Amino acid sequence: MKTSLVALLLALSAVASRQDAAMAQPQASQPQPAQASPSQPQPKKEIKDPAEYNAYVGAVQQTDPAAKISGLEAFLTQYPNSVMKEDALELLMGTYQQAGNQAKVIDAANRLLAANPDNARGLVLLAYNERAAQKWADAKQHAEKGLQALAKMPKADGVSDADFAKQKTQLSALLNSVAGFSALQLKDYASAQKYLRPAVEADPNNVENVYPLALAYLTATPPDDVNGLFFIARAANLVTDPKGKDSIVKFGHNRYVKYHGSEQGWDDLLAQTKTTPVPPAGFTIAQYVPPTPAQQAAELVKTKKPEEMSFAEWELVLSEAAPEDQEKVWSVLKGKNLQMAEVQVITATPTKLELAASVDDIDQKRADIELSFPAPIPTRSLPKVGDKINFEGTPVSYTPKPFVIVMEKGALLTKAAPAPARKPPVHRKPQ
Repeated sequence: MKTSLVALLLALSAVASRQDAAMAQPQASQPQPAQASPSQPQPKKEIKDPAEYNAYVGAVQQTDPAAKISGLEAFLTQYPNSVMKEDALELLMGTYQQAGNQAKVIDAANRLLAANPDNARGLVLLAYNERAAQKWADAKQHAEKGLQALAKMPKADGVSDADFAKQKTQLSALLNSVAGFSALQLKDYASAQKYLRPAVEADPNNVENVYPLALAYLTATPPDDVNGLFFIARAANLVTDPKGKDSIVKFGHNRYVKYHGSEQGWDDLLAQTKTTPVPPAGFTIAQYVPPTPAQQAAELVKTKKPEEMSFAEWELVLSEAAPEDQEKVWSVLKGKNLQMAEVQVITATPTKLELAASVDDIDQKRADIELSFPAPIPTRSLPKVGDKINFEGTPVSYTPKPFVIVMEKGALLTKAAPAPARKPPVHRKPQ
């Protein structure tokens, strides 16, 4: 999150401006408006006690971070109710960040929010550090609250409207990034999309936001494949590591083929997202819709003769096709002696076997053939449940759904014995 950190540090520059404004000598107090607009400078804060003023100025003017931290902590201890308490805590929080003491950053942020729960900069730093610590729920909560606080954040005295607007834009982008990424880790895909999309729109070249946004779209239930595929292609263009790039391209290609039904258009999408950061108006990807079982059955009858079909294909036609197509197949099968191999026994009696021939029915242990015998099967030859047998029989009727074909004149066929292993020739020693 390098760009986010830059935005964070830029936003904290407003703190320094507020300190400068506070360093003026106390003047006569002026009447204050009942409510100041958040976009306008707030009334100048004044320290009336000279000792308190000197302690504050002495702390904020320190250039060494350690000295500044020491001075600010001493000021806050000595003057816990100072009018400059919030400003001092903001500067203390930023100085701890500068010093790399993350535990103290969080402590100062919590103290700042205790003084003002809507302090946007405190919420930013707290959310940022909680994201780094993978405290996803806390980071999301503080980032969301920070976005709300931005609307009420006062403009520091001496900050131009343009600079203030820039600060708010940077803070908003960072908070959206933290909230969205944290939501993704929590599998809150709707929130991840809600926050990551504006983060990407604010910084379209930041792959650290673009790639998570793609995942937020693609892993949602149901997925938003059109937006997800656009941003996964965009992420593939932004990532610079060759290994990472190949991984993203492969993942995106597989998802594209699954959704579209072929890879046609994938290379065009990669080319488009190289220069286009967000989906243009009207952007779409055609979704492949697989044919229905009835459509598959109709196509099968057109392209294959009944005697060339497998048992599963007979089942598909006889259970899903139009009546006239069913008749085309049944007229060929009915009354014809058929031989079948490797059919699984579901139930067995001496005069009747219930069998499963299709892979799906075998997996479900559901009979799709009822085979009756003209004479009882000898006990020694009766198959056991689960056996695979070869047999012959004559179809006489069928039920479309659930599909069962009834056969008569059943006979068990002996499986061909495996060929014996060839013995190596005997080489006799020459006389």
